[in-house]
Amino acid sequence: MVIVGLGNVGKEYHETHHNVGFMFVDEIAKSFNADFKLEKRHSAYVACINVNGEKHYLLKPTTYMNLSGKAVKSFTDYYKIPMQDILVVSDDLDLAVSAFRIRKSGGAGGHKGLLSIMQECGIRDFNRLRIGIGRSENKEVVDFVLSKFSKQDYELIKDTLSYAPNIFLDYVNNGIDFIMNKYNGLKK
Repeated sequence: MVIVGLGNVGKEYHETHHNVGFMFVDEIAKSFNADFKLEKRHSAYVACINVNGEKHYLLKPTTYMNLSGKAVKSFTDYYKIPMQDILVVSDDLDLAVSAFRIRKSGGAGGHKGLLSIMQECGIRDFNRLRIGIGRSENKEVVDFVLSKFSKQDYELIKDTLSYAPNIFLDYVNNGIDFIMNKYNGLKK
């Protein structure tokens, strides 16, 4: 299985709203003492975790958000990983800060990273976990998603991300339906 965290590479994007997917897979890697290594051929940072004798991957595309599908397609094609074995983690403006929404399929909802994956891989039906980042009334969408969290929202997001290792294990051991039932709507 592959957990794809969506985000943008570079220090200026570290811990911004749009990088919640990167933060999610970073939490999993930290919990399992896994290191990300750049795989240039796939335009992604990749970490490998063994669970029950099977390899599972964490992926952080280096293509920037709007071209995430290129990295996902390259990686899944190369390792012959079916799309039903990936879970894409992204931010969601329409969810309250720190809320989860897990689905097996759906539209992009205006999210360019998800749209890129749909276009590159030619499929809408893939597992996705969205983490709420709220919406700013004062900023344009682009400015907001590329901005840092407020101190209060950052604390909520940190609490939410503490679930990442458990979600990963539950997904690997029990599948998408299990994590949908257990974590959907969960909000700290």
